[in-house]
Amino acid sequence: MDGLWRQMDEYCERLGPGYWAEPLNALTNLAFLLAAWLMWRRSASVPLARVLCVVLAVIGVGSYLFHTHAQVWSAILDVVPILVYILLYVFAVNRDVWGMPVWLAVLGGLLFVPYAVLTVPLWQTLPVLGGSAGYVSVPVLIAIYALLLWRRFAQLARGLLIGVGLLMLSLTARSVDETFCAALPTGTHFLWHMLNAVMLGWMIEVYVRHIRAHPLEGPGRAR
Repeated sequence: MDGLWRQMDEYCERLGPGYWAEPLNALTNLAFLLAAWLMWRRSASVPLARVLCVVLAVIGVGSYLFHTHAQVWSAILDVVPILVYILLYVFAVNRDVWGMPVWLAVLGGLLFVPYAVLTVPLWQTLPVLGGSAGYVSVPVLIAIYALLLWRRFAQLARGLLIGVGLLMLSLTARSVDETFCAALPTGTHFLWHMLNAVMLGWMIEVYVRHIRAHPLEGPGRAR
């Protein structure tokens, strides 16, 4: 259990173990809370979107705790809500866009885990990604979904591809944090927070727009 309290130093901005050693990285997590609040207001009558908004807010809280405490336990709280968001979003698309029955939508969502684990070694061969390699499976999967859905739901597919672009920008900011550390003492990780908040909020918006444009489709919704 002592390992949970091990101090971590992952980002350029952190120069010591203090609570406010990463002020910019900590405070920019407000972007997640703002995105969650805005999308909560825009997602009335779409219950699963509301759940995604709650998880989005929890992502901000977990990331804040990590960038202030910087210990193993807070790193877990940083990562787990992101995984929950991904699994929930894949489930939502499987059920409400592809029209899968709930059990198959759940199974399809859970398959993200072995897919990500198996593909991480591939992304790790790209040296520029560094510690961000574990996230690359996400934009790749979104792009696959967008291409497969293009003929049926072009507007949704375009929205998903915009999400891919936003996520790739945020991953770039995360990946070059140490690279630009000498020139930019704050690093670039804070941009990952801000861009990622926009991207995750946008993905909820894409889902909400689709649900409202196609209210009677999917076995998980009323007919």
